Amino acid sequence: MRKFSLGFLLSAALVATAAHAEFSVTPTLTNDYDFRGVSQSAKDFAPQLSLDYAHDSGFYAYAWGSKIDFGPDSNSDVELDLAIGYGQELANGISWDSGLVWYTYPGESDFNYPEAWVGLSRGWFSAKLWYSWDYVAADQSAWYLEANGEFPLPQDWSLQVHAGVSTGPFWDDANGGEYEDWSVGVARSFGKFDFSIKWVDSIDLPPSGEDLFSTDGRVIVAVSTTLPWGKDE
Repeated sequence: MRKFSLGFLLSAALVATAAHAEFSVTPTLTNDYDFRGVSQSAKDFAPQLSLDYAHDSGFYAYAWGSKIDFGPDSNSDVELDLAIGYGQELANGISWDSGLVWYTYPGESDFNYPEAWVGLSRGWFSAKLWYSWDYVAADQSAWYLEANGEFPLPQDWSLQVHAGVSTGPFWDDANGGEYEDWSVGVARSFGKFDFSIKWVDSIDLPPSGEDLFSTDGRVIVAVSTTLPWGKDE
């Protein structure tokens, strides 16, 4: 999930020199849109699209959208996230980045909210800390800390693991305290397409037993490709 307008993002992007920039588009199809252990698409298929801009200076921006299902009382069936960020790789092999994302729900503007992040990575390991001072527009703050690992496997497969913890005043009221989510899966590229399959589950977040905002353990499959396709791919 991701208060900037798209016009602001585009204006910011044009400040950088277009000759040293790269634009890409990534369509994705997944059987469930999972956000920190909670289904945002009622365990249904979710087409997704990312429009990305990256500059040699380290500045980047993106607009990301997905189908959602928040139930019959919701006036929105799309999430649109807008973000800007900046990152660099240091001499010791550590990379860092930080940014700000605005999660929007066309038709349900009362749900829109901001979140900032800072992240570090080196080799197979990456970690990111997220903070929102108005999580899901509830006038309460929330933190999310995640750690991720990716390890090579035979036949060009990779093992991907993830662990995250959601905490802060919002979750104290909504869930009686923090909760953890985790996933483990494998990924591989087949020509121009990227494939992944993973098991997603949570701890201290009771299984819902329902599709809407499901917190049940489940298998999630995704296929994506990034355009434009390179000649050497």
